[in-house]
Amino acid sequence: MRSQPPVNPDPSPSARSHENAAFVRTAVGQYQAPLLRYATRLVNDPDRARDVVQDTFVRLMAQPPATVDSHLAEWLFTVCRNRAFDINRKEGRMKQFDEGAAERVVAAEPRPGAALEAEETHTAIVRLIDRLPPNQQEVIRLKFQNGFSYREISRITSLSMGNVGFLIHTAIKTLRHEWAAETR
Repeated sequence: MRSQPPVNPDPSPSARSHENAAFVRTAVGQYQAPLLRYATRLVNDPDRARDVVQDTFVRLMAQPPATVDSHLAEWLFTVCRNRAFDINRKEGRMKQFDEGAAERVVAAEPRPGAALEAEETHTAIVRLIDRLPPNQQEVIRLKFQNGFSYREISRITSLSMGNVGFLIHTAIKTLRHEWAAETR
């Protein structure tokens, strides 16, 4: 009976580097567009948002995949948010976003075509969301644009889950009321 060679529990630095690179490439492919939309809303500048997202992925490269893999989306959005806030603090101002500018951000993947009516509805809803207070806008976008749970939004924004739920509930109630008023 031949003996099996011992399994090396600690792969070589070259193998780890290759695994890390593949992990980061996969994360970039999956999260770059949503992070870019999110960062653009936070810093109000598409060029600056690209820098924030790039910095987020650079920081991911420094992390061992095992430490963030189970909560990668939360980790990326939290780092992106913190980096965007750092930039806003550094500049000492928060600019208002021009009407519809976030929706014009070009994502890596093409937007699916939609009927004119669906596009008009979407534009009207986005306009209503833009009228919400910033904290309600943020949680609504994290929930419905990025699909995060209340717990994940809580971790990203450092708000309690109860506060996240309250903000979402209040925002939806306001949006329903405003939508009903517009469509009468």
